This record gives sequence, structure tokens and C-alpha cells, in this order.
Amino acid sequence: MARITRVEIFQVDLRPHVPRSDAIQTFSMQETPMLRIFCDDGSEGTGYSYTIGTGGSSVVALLRDHMAPRLIGRDPAMVEEIWKDLFMHTHATSVGAITSIALCCVDTALWDLRCRRADLPLHVMAGGAQRRIPVYDTEGGWLHLSPTEVVENAQAARARGFKAVKIKIGRPHVAEDVARLSAVREALGDDYDIMTDANQGFTVSEAIRRARHYEALDIFWFEEPLPAEDLNGHVLLAQSTSIPIAIGESLYHPAHFREYLQRGACSIVQVDVGRVGGITPWLKVAHLCESFNVQVCPHFLMEIHLPLVLAVPNATWLEHIPQLDRITHSRVVMQDGYALPPQTPGLGIEWDWDAIAAMRNAAPEVVS
Repeated sequence: MARITRVEIFQVDLRPHVPRSDAIQTFSMQETPMLRIFCDDGSEGTGYSYTIGTGGSSVVALLRDHMAPRLIGRDPAMVEEIWKDLFMHTHATSVGAITSIALCCVDTALWDLRCRRADLPLHVMAGGAQRRIPVYDTEGGWLHLSPTEVVENAQAARARGFKAVKIKIGRPHVAEDVARLSAVREALGDDYDIMTDANQGFTVSEAIRRARHYEALDIFWFEEPLPAEDLNGHVLLAQSTSIPIAIGESLYHPAHFREYLQRGACSIVQVDVGRVGGITPWLKVAHLCESFNVQVCPHFLMEIHLPLVLAVPNATWLEHIPQLDRITHSRVVMQDGYALPPQTPGLGIEWDWDAIAAMRNAAPEVVS
């Protein structure tokens, strides 16, 4: 039986490839807390998560001071046991974003190690349900872009093989949103899927009003229309529109998803492995959604979400936002608009350790 002997914690800051803006914020930096686990039998695993510009140092401190010391001497195969122990040990700060992001760093490292020891890729180890997944593009639809730029980017995405595009909404007046979406619809035709994302920018009344205008454009989904904590508002909105309501990137525990599903407040779940606490709870949410006949289309982190969506039968889309290219040798492989599973054991991410060493914002914190 292997034992964990050393843990390394560090952070890499990654600037987005293109400027990113939505209804409530500008995304100028991805903080990437990372964690490596080393065992006495020579095995190791690497995990990571992210923030969109703030809180990364708090995640690193939580890992260093409160989580990593509890890993030393543990059997890394006991993934559920370790996740629950760390969750309860930090219960004063759970459920919440900082703790969930830290848990993800540990949990993804444990799954990476588990898969490497079993010589299996994550999509097989976690279920092996699908062999490919369609991909939609987000990078060309940011809110600050003009309608002409959004249309040009959408046409370029289709030419590159993407099966759908996502357009940010939340301009000051609904007419502006409709003009942008109408231009994209006219350019791409009726048989091409268009998602929309409001990034929690509306009140209930405004979301209901805008959904009425979006319906004529046959929108594939209406993402994060309201603040995530407004469960009842989502219920009212879902009851008022035919557009599927998508939520999940701002929920931090499987129980939150249960409440949404039980009340019919959504019909698409965008559970984010980096924000829900790792692979262990991500899989629980995905299987919970399956029991409600609800599809899973995860948010962001496409490199690790690729094997996860292929592990479960009810995942239907992968979001294309490349972010790890500067610190990895591996790339998501696409064929005819579908992403294919990585076949290497582990998470399927081949880290460029020289690039990481050059881009770390400090030397690794070591716990042993």
C-alpha cells in the first residue's frame, strides 16, 4: 500500500489569449493553483483549479496550512475518505468557493495518481460512457465585441468545425442583445446552434422579459440568467420560457444542484470541476442529473472536462476555451467538430514543467 510522503503547492498565472468580458466583469487573469502529490512507491499525481483573477493566494494558503498536512501518510487510493475528511476539517469555510477550489486541487491530483497507477485514462477510469463529444466555441462571443466582430468570429468558428457558438448577452437594452443574436442567426442559418450567457446579470423580471425576445431566435440555452443564489427566481423564469435554463458554474456542492433539479429550476447543468470541489463531487452531480434526465455541459477547464464528459452518458457538449496551452505539451484533439479522448493514463494533461517553473509566481510550498 502506497503512502503520501510529500506535497508541493504553487500557483501559475495565465493571461487569457483574447480579452474577455461579460455582463458583470472582465476576465484578465486566470490564477491556477496547482498541487503535486508524491508517494513512497514513486507514484505521483498533479491537480489544479483556477480563479479568474482574485483569491488564488488564499487557495494556496488553505492548501498549505490546512489540507496538505493531512495528506501526509495517507493511502492515496482512499479518495472518497480523503475528500470527506478535508471537507469536514475545513467545515468552517464550507460550502464556498475558496474551499471548493482547494479541494479540487487535491482531488484532481488523487484521481491523476489513481489513473496513472491503474494505467488508465480518466475517461475510462471514471466510467467510459462515450468516445467523442461535440464542441462549442465561446472565445468569439465576448460582450465588448461589436455585432460585426461577433458575426465574423462565429463564422470563423463554424469554418473551424465547431458545432455551436456561445454569445454573451447583457447589453444595456434588450434590443442590443437581440441585434447581436439576430445578426449571428442570420449569418449562420437556422440549423446552427447558438447558446447565450448572461453571467448572472439580470433581475427576475428582466430575465423573463429578455427571454421572450430571445425565444424567436431559437436559442439553445439561456445561461446564468440570474444570481446563482436566487433559486426561486430560476424556478419562475424556467416556468415562463421555452428556452432551456443552464446553471452550475457558481454552485459549490452537489446538494445545491439537487435543489435546482428538484424544483425544476434548470434543464441544463454546467457543473464545474474546479468550483464543485473536484472529480469526486463532479461525478456525483453528473449522475444525479442523469437520474433527472438532465444533460451535463460543463463550464470552462476544457482539458480536464473532456475526459469527464466522456465518462458519463448524459454529457452533451464541451466548451472550447483553451487556457493551458502555455504550460502543457498536450492539446485537445478535435475531429469534425468533436473532441476525442486523450489515451494517456491520468487526467490526459501532459504538463510542461519547464514552462511551469518559468511562470510560477513563487517557489513551491513543500509539505512533508
